[in-house]
Amino acid sequence: MGVYLSSPKTDKISNDGGNENLRFGSCSMQGWRSTMEDAHAALPDLDSFTSYFGVFDGHGGKVVAKFCAKHLHKQMMMNKEYSSGDLGTSIKMAFFRMDEMMRGQRGWRELAALGDKINKLSCKIEGLIYAPRCGIFQNQADEWASEVGPHADFSGPTSGCTACVAIIKNNQLIVANAGDSRCVISRKGKAHNLSTDHKPEQEVERDRIVKAGGFVRGGRINGRLNLSRAIGDKDFKQNKLLPPEKQIITANPDIKIIDISEDDEFVVLACDGIWDCMTSQQLVDFVEEYINIESRLSVICERVLSKCLAPSLFFGQGTDNMTMILVRLNTPMVDNTDVGRGSSVKGKARRRSSIF
Repeated sequence: MGVYLSSPKTDKISNDGGNENLRFGSCSMQGWRSTMEDAHAALPDLDSFTSYFGVFDGHGGKVVAKFCAKHLHKQMMMNKEYSSGDLGTSIKMAFFRMDEMMRGQRGWRELAALGDKINKLSCKIEGLIYAPRCGIFQNQADEWASEVGPHADFSGPTSGCTACVAIIKNNQLIVANAGDSRCVISRKGKAHNLSTDHKPEQEVERDRIVKAGGFVRGGRINGRLNLSRAIGDKDFKQNKLLPPEKQIITANPDIKIIDISEDDEFVVLACDGIWDCMTSQQLVDFVEEYINIESRLSVICERVLSKCLAPSLFFGQGTDNMTMILVRLNTPMVDNTDVGRGSSVKGKARRRSSIF
């Protein structure tokens, strides 16, 4: 059945956590797709004052989404703009940095380490021959030095991912988005979009695409992709006369910064597999129905994914991978040793972080 399964994989990976200022729950599900290409990160204590959440929806493979879930927040923190408090500029720089890091021998080996078993084996072999180590570079992210090897001229992955990130620092919420994942905040029960879905048919997107040498037909760029901003997708970023933000597909994120008020109840980040099935207001209404009933926010996310899952492939919508993060604002995390209901969280959920 091509990219689809004969029956959906409904196993859910769920997680809960938080700190003195907020709580979060997350859930992801493969669904009808033949592979899981979503990834996400939930780091309530990125530093002493900052929480970080991100959803990355892969297309053409999983490795770019996993790469971003692993590295994007680290690169953001390394910029001097982050230290000076300019988080909007810092996260924008980190989006572009992802494309740079995925090139060359070093980029190829990291992507290989995040890929399937065959690529992981190739990564290990090349690591023994050409470089001192391969796979995980947790202590070298600030270096990311070039390496020699057979993939030194690797120009980047042909697959890609959308990226929607929410950063909470003190009473500010900074949202960065490239692609058609979405961030929504509930303010007194009303949904307010904090990101724009980037689609090829939008005037500003179409104008950039055409000027860069591409075209839009049937809602797709060059007849292929139905989104206009993403990390990766190097085939659409080959115009050497243009800067990264003016390529056919760009990693350039929209940045939205708001002050959090007492009227703001929760934030939702989710991939388009959910927004294809529910409007922003419908999802806010659904969360409102359960947020004061369920002790774990991940259970609400699980309910949303189950509601959106198509009963068969003939429905069209509800057949994509699905990932959702729900962040309840102004609500401190409490110790909870009885999480129950099959969550991946065990023992005390306090300050739990996750990268999937």
